[in-house]
Amino acid sequence: MPVVFVHGVPETAAIWEPLSHELDRTDVITLSPPGFGAAVPDGFGATADEYFRWLVAELERIEGPIDLVGHDWGGCHVQRVAGTRPDLVRSWCNDVSGCTDPDYVWHDLARTWQTPGAGEAAIEQMFGTPFEELVSGMVALGMTAKAAEATASADSVAMGRCILALYRSAPDLSAIDWGIDLPREQRKPGLVINATEDLYVGGPEFVHRAAERLAAKEVVLEGLGHWWMMQDPKRGAAALNDFYADLDNR
Repeated sequence: MPVVFVHGVPETAAIWEPLSHELDRTDVITLSPPGFGAAVPDGFGATADEYFRWLVAELERIEGPIDLVGHDWGGCHVQRVAGTRPDLVRSWCNDVSGCTDPDYVWHDLARTWQTPGAGEAAIEQMFGTPFEELVSGMVALGMTAKAAEATASADSVAMGRCILALYRSAPDLSAIDWGIDLPREQRKPGLVINATEDLYVGGPEFVHRAAERLAAKEVVLEGLGHWWMMQDPKRGAAALNDFYADLDNR
């Protein structure tokens, strides 16, 4: 029964390493979306729908039952799987459920990436930053040095193209089928991570409302931000360990 982790943008699977060491299990699988620590297949357009189909295909190859965990855009892909392909998982967890709120508005950087010209300039500036400066900037935002170095060492051309294509494919997140209307009897147990300082997801109240709509358990990580799994891996792992222990005892 593996726990499968899916990361987001712009990062690699190295973000999960501190958390995985604190889990009460060793059956850990990390999946890297194309362009974010993994090669981009020929013809892959890096749209939200293509990433969703990519994740479905990956999960279908893994012997279950699967406990699925997502962060950032990886969390969006996980939420779509939970809501539309619940047959693929035993449980789900993500930290971006606030993005499913009807009132959610994309953050400033996302809107920049979605703007032709401005998005290309922002990507060029980010990946044109000297390696050490890029790493130190990511560390200042909450990454570990190892995760920041892995991101800075990734294929920046592929990652940049995928960032722009992904964000431009989903200008309106409310148009995506999150499975909100899935009947309760078909829902799989869910855990919503509410990192109170992660403002990319609309704020704690958005996340709280989403947990209620999705009939999911909510864990509040007070004072932690976007990269909660690296800022306090013990607290993040404790939330998952408790969630899985409860499932095992049902």
